Amino acid sequence: MNFDKELDARGLSCPLPILKTKKSLADMGSGQVLKIVSTDCGSVKDMQAFAKQTGNDLVSQTEAGGEYTFFIAKK
Repeated sequence: MNFDKELDARGLSCPLPILKTKKSLADMGSGQVLKIVSTDCGSVKDMQAFAKQTGNDLVSQTEAGGEYTFFIAKK
C-alpha cells in the first residue's frame, strides 16, 4: 500500500503509539496516509477506537510476527 509518512512505534507501550500517531497526523494533509508499525498488541483496539473517535480512516491493519501494521488516512 502507498503511504506518505511512516511511524515506527515498535517497543512502545500504550498510550505512546496513539500519542505519536496523533502527532504524526497533525503534520499531514487531508487524504494523506500514515503507516504505523507497533509491537503493542493493545494497539489493535486502540487504533480502531482512535480512528473512530477522530474521524480518520483506518484503511488497513495486519499482524505478522508480533508486529502490527496500520494504515490510517487523515480526514
